[in-house]
Amino acid sequence: MSVETAAAAATPTATEAMVRVEHVSRTYGSGDAAVHALRDVSLAVHPGELVVLVGRSGSGKTTLLNLVGGLDRPDEGRVVVDDREVSSLTERGLVELRRDVVSFVFQTFGLVPVLSAAENVGVPLRLRKIAPKAREERVRLLLDLVGLGDHAHQRPGELSGGQQQRVAIARALANSPRLLVADEPTGQLDSQTGVAIMGLLRAVVEHERTTALVATHDPVMMALADRVVRLQDGVLVED
Repeated sequence: MSVETAAAAATPTATEAMVRVEHVSRTYGSGDAAVHALRDVSLAVHPGELVVLVGRSGSGKTTLLNLVGGLDRPDEGRVVVDDREVSSLTERGLVELRRDVVSFVFQTFGLVPVLSAAENVGVPLRLRKIAPKAREERVRLLLDLVGLGDHAHQRPGELSGGQQQRVAIARALANSPRLLVADEPTGQLDSQTGVAIMGLLRAVVEHERTTALVATHDPVMMALADRVVRLQDGVLVED
């Protein structure tokens, strides 16, 4: 598929897409030092899809994820997630988006060291003031889903890297997000553990009926994806 065809195909109606990126450009710096992270990128991600972003370091993958998740704003174009125009939301709107719609998984696990696995997973539910019984049931379900039901009371320092990433994924799913954004989720893991995490993400998308947008270099994740989108020097070159 050509770049022009991919761009034209990536502008469906709001009811068809969970994520719509429309002619988005993002530049950092100015003059000779300007870095064109994204150049006129258009992309759609449909409900329930697992879409993988691939490309060399500096191709624009992380920038695109940050724009979709409301962590950054485009210079041109617009980003729509769950029928909300992210690029024009107020700060309060962005907080609500990240609380109610989008969750993140990074290669740095970001767990609270003094909390157990169960307590880490339960943090988003506590922030939403979910009743203790319902919170405990949700935490138990998610730890079972990621294969850590027997490790609920262990702290991050007592878990392997792969187990910590599983906890991070369970935490990201706590509030039943409609969109899961993952940036190199196996970047700190050995290849065997990375394969297991990739398979877990595929299973999570199907079990939780979550849409997922994942940036990775891992060929296993590409094989498990519904679609692979390739970026090169900030340009969408293949979908």
